[in-house]
Amino acid sequence: MKDDHVSETTHQTQTLPLIPLDGVVIFPYTVVTVPLNDGIEAAAHAAMKENQLALLVAYRRDAPEDAPLALRLHRVGVVARIEQIGRLPNGASGMVVRGLVRAELIDQTQEEPYPRFRYVERHDHVEHTEELEQLMTEVHAAIDAVLELRPGIPQEIRNFVRSINDPGHLADNTGYSPDYTFEERQDLLETFDVVERLRKVLAFYRKQLALMDVQARIRQEVQDAAARQQREFYLRQQLRAIQKELGEDNPEADELAELREKLEAANLSPAARKEADRELNRLSRMNSASPEYQMVRTYLEWMAELPWNTFTGAPIDIAHTRQVLDEDHYGLQKIKERILEYLAVRQRRQALTDGHERVREPILAFVGPPGVGKTSLGQSIARALGRQFARMSLGGVRDEAELRGFRRTYIGSQPGRLIQELRRAGTSDPVILLDEIDKLGHDYRGDPAAALLEVLDPEQNDTFTDHYLNVPFDLSKVLFIATANTMDTVPPALRDRMEVIELSGYTVDEKVHIAQRHLIPKQLRANGLRPDEVIFEEEALRVIIHDYTREAGVRNLERQIGAVLRKVTRRLVEDEPAPPSTPVVITVEFVRSALGRPRFFNEARERIDQPGVATGLVWTPAGGDIVFVEASVVEGNRELRLTGQLGDVMRESAEAALTCVRARAHTLGIDPRFFDTHAVHIHVPGGAVPKDGPSAGITMATALASAATGRLVRDDVAMTGEITLRGRVLPVGGVKEKVLGAHRAGIGAIILPRRNDIDLDDLPRDVREALTFVLVDTLDEVLAAALLPHPAATISNLFASVTQVESQPEDITSTGVAAPPQA
Repeated sequence: MKDDHVSETTHQTQTLPLIPLDGVVIFPYTVVTVPLNDGIEAAAHAAMKENQLALLVAYRRDAPEDAPLALRLHRVGVVARIEQIGRLPNGASGMVVRGLVRAELIDQTQEEPYPRFRYVERHDHVEHTEELEQLMTEVHAAIDAVLELRPGIPQEIRNFVRSINDPGHLADNTGYSPDYTFEERQDLLETFDVVERLRKVLAFYRKQLALMDVQARIRQEVQDAAARQQREFYLRQQLRAIQKELGEDNPEADELAELREKLEAANLSPAARKEADRELNRLSRMNSASPEYQMVRTYLEWMAELPWNTFTGAPIDIAHTRQVLDEDHYGLQKIKERILEYLAVRQRRQALTDGHERVREPILAFVGPPGVGKTSLGQSIARALGRQFARMSLGGVRDEAELRGFRRTYIGSQPGRLIQELRRAGTSDPVILLDEIDKLGHDYRGDPAAALLEVLDPEQNDTFTDHYLNVPFDLSKVLFIATANTMDTVPPALRDRMEVIELSGYTVDEKVHIAQRHLIPKQLRANGLRPDEVIFEEEALRVIIHDYTREAGVRNLERQIGAVLRKVTRRLVEDEPAPPSTPVVITVEFVRSALGRPRFFNEARERIDQPGVATGLVWTPAGGDIVFVEASVVEGNRELRLTGQLGDVMRESAEAALTCVRARAHTLGIDPRFFDTHAVHIHVPGGAVPKDGPSAGITMATALASAATGRLVRDDVAMTGEITLRGRVLPVGGVKEKVLGAHRAGIGAIILPRRNDIDLDDLPRDVREALTFVLVDTLDEVLAAALLPHPAATISNLFASVTQVESQPEDITSTGVAAPPQA
């Protein structure tokens, strides 16, 4: 704690007992009562016996508690005389101390039984100058002004402050102001220069004076505003009475008349008309200064602005609709066909009923991974029908009132988002997209999914009642379209009210066409390029799709195309003012230089390099993908260990797979006692991602059989299917998404349950032609198709087998998969 500043003083160093203070700063010239605790009472009594003098120093608030005492104390304290030690009025021990002079600590000379420090006194050196006298005058004036504005300050205190003529005494006495913080008090104590100390005191009290002036002005403004409102209220009452005597109209009557005209033109329903008339009559009898007046007026304005019977839909034109859908989206034939069927039925029904029968719109739900065009499909439908389009993002909505509105009993209440979107659309038959319906939340404020039950039920939504409006509103003309990544989190009652249309991921050829027709022109405009300045080769697009994106949709593909085109834009800007006469050709080499190293590659053939590894198929909300199941058999005590953050269903599938493999030990050439003397460990990489479901049953069984027999699993085969104890292979869901994910990952053959044969009809033709499917009923068929025959097979054999399969397509087994080569 010693520094060079100590050597400047002319005083000799001394030692005294030190009493540390917690959050208290003692100044010279003052008498203060300090409570005692067990930690400092010994030092206080020692000082009383010695010469009644002690060092009083405050703890540092930023020092760690386990640091030495010297490091936990401030550098500057005060030498104080202990006048008395006794009991305080509250019964605790305390002492009365008188601050004498500032003290700067040097070092510690004693720790027990109480701390003792060496110090040097820092006396005030005052040189009376005109500047000091003027500063004293300003400080006195600032303190007196603050005390005058502060209520309850006795006149004796003000007189005492005015009587202090010593500069250091004046500055130190202000340190006990309740407005000072601990840090400001300690800073004042550590300021040895008297003039600088007075400047800090003056700045502090000027700041306090400005703050008190602002507070006083705010109080006065509030009082004036209240008085003005009261005065205006009485004047308005008198004006109304005078106008009533004279028979003159008032502005409020004109506002009511205008509001009445709007309600008449709104073409309200009978129930809404009755409620509006009742509220309008109430409004006419209210005082305009009343808060309820504004609430009722806002309610009537909402009623007048809603599109009760306003329709904008154009006549249905099937050919135009097909043209719009084909222009905006490539592929998605199933969805387009369903939309055209819906419109054709609606057109025929309107023609047969002459428009008199109530037509209830179906509720379509587009379900699929991100980036496949669910939201843009809703926009295309609205454009094809000539209707207004409104999008409601439901992700994270937890309050039911956001959909059904807040009751008018609350201040600032308003209708729910459905009614608000209808007012913005200005029509009763818009297309409303309920985006991310699977991400609705719920808490103590209600369940928004339950609030949607009435909205999405064609039999009930013609009488939808918002809490704010409190009258039925017809939503049956609205075309609701919901989007979701998965329907698993949607409540069954809500799911039952929608017609689910699944959108799977795109194939490579579909992504190429989408990029050429939509993504590249869009990114050209976004990056300031003209179509004649860039030529994007198809092979470069395929490289981006294969090596830099692996997704079901095309969002990341669009981002990568934008990244490539930004390089083109920069090149053109740097080449100015002499732009190239020929367009920039984006080749494979250009893509690799712009995007760097590939991010994806064929993992299957690199990961299956030893027995015990099998490739499975998984389904996720973002699309299908492959997963590797690893099994290891070591000497042990029949333990089955499962890792990879597996769910309960998947754990049970692993146990069933182990039992099936043990039951076929003789067939597979495994010693029957092998599993009695060995422990089995099954691991699914990607441990940070939870996994569950029964579809990995045959994959786990294949990995176990491979680990136990030492036979490699074919690196070009992936599989999915649930397994039973009898070795039967049961069908699973999400086959289309899984197959598309395997196709993206470079898999050549897929093993499926035979009962999933019907799902293959939903696959694109190019995918069916590019893959070989093995349909199985039992685990024996799975192992025959997936395992290589001899454990001596090496990685080179596997790559040779792939070459053999590709060069000899006629070498196909009866199950439909290429026969594995002989090692």
